[in-house]
Amino acid sequence: MFDRDIWQEIFHSIKSNKLRTFLTGFSVAWGIFILVLLLASVNGMKNGFTGQFGNDAANSINMFARSTTEPYGGFEAGRRIQFKNTDIDYIKGNFPDEHEYISQIVNRQVSARYKRETGSYSVVGVNEEYQNIEKTDIEKGRQLNKADIINKSKVMVLGKLVVKDLFKNEDPIGEFLEVNGITFKIIGVFSDDDDDRSERNIYTPYTTLQRIYGNTDNINSIVMTYNPLFSLAEALTFSDKLEVVFKRRYKISPDDQAGIGVRNRAQGFSDVNSFTGLLSAMSIGVGFLILIAGIVGIGNILVFIIKERTKEIGIRKALGAKPGQILKLVLYESIFITTISGFAGLLFAMSILAVIAPLIDTPAFSNPSVNTSTVVTATIVLIISGVVAGWVPARKASKVRPIVALNSD
Repeated sequence: MFDRDIWQEIFHSIKSNKLRTFLTGFSVAWGIFILVLLLASVNGMKNGFTGQFGNDAANSINMFARSTTEPYGGFEAGRRIQFKNTDIDYIKGNFPDEHEYISQIVNRQVSARYKRETGSYSVVGVNEEYQNIEKTDIEKGRQLNKADIINKSKVMVLGKLVVKDLFKNEDPIGEFLEVNGITFKIIGVFSDDDDDRSERNIYTPYTTLQRIYGNTDNINSIVMTYNPLFSLAEALTFSDKLEVVFKRRYKISPDDQAGIGVRNRAQGFSDVNSFTGLLSAMSIGVGFLILIAGIVGIGNILVFIIKERTKEIGIRKALGAKPGQILKLVLYESIFITTISGFAGLLFAMSILAVIAPLIDTPAFSNPSVNTSTVVTATIVLIISGVVAGWVPARKASKVRPIVALNSD
């Protein structure tokens, strides 16, 4: 591989054909450059999509009660489905190994007032497990606990933006907030860096809201996390099973798509992965087409060079050069051009990404980059490309007969 005479010949050949070598090498560099940027762009889209899921539990499932659209089991269409507290007990009892955390959701839109400041906010009634699902950060005070739920305490945990609106620079912990004319004690302040909207929410025990608004056990929706050890297929199977079971529980037609809604975050990740996987495949296809064009160009220039050096090759063979030596001479030149050119394109692409990646952070596109495996794969592809590009010309050169070469014009 490091035969000095061979490398001297390679550099002499490249020096003698500077323009051709540059144009051929440029096509290879351009192919790798485009391939890396395309793959980085796909990763940027994937990061943007998955970033929209935020820090909430990736293994969460939301269940919504809606109205039926088909008559079934003696009931007319248009029947409003109403979840109850007993539905939580039902899931806990029938799916103990499938679910991890679970909480009721009771929603109310309220008017809140502190001293002279007022605002309209969403109050969300939850239990003590909800903090493990939503995964917000407590900045001051504490989260809701089991005692708050059991005692139906009039306590609240405020989103950071609610505090900014109503309390300005005051510390809200221990203060009292008037909500629709009812006084609640503030026990905590939370933040959610990935979702500003949730920072305008107010959390309180679901039991408190149920007591205040009609003294019922009605809930608006159910949120839970499934077993984190589940595969994607197992997660989707579990959510499908929940939908079937609850349709049977509330006597909803199996074909009715509106009565109960089940949204599994795993499905969202699956859709994103499928979409970005398709884009990756298309990007690789486009990149390789450009790369193949470069390989063909290298092959052509080597064939032309060999034709020009036919007499020289004939003299070498007449002086005892073996076909293997001629083969190595051409192959090494091909590998050298493709590898150097490809690395130039790779480094240029990585340099551009290093500059622009920190500047791009939108909901749909974030941190475009390529991983180490992509760089290693590109390196291997470059070497293989060099071998492929040089093989045919090298074989042709190694089979040149000295007598024919010396008599050629």
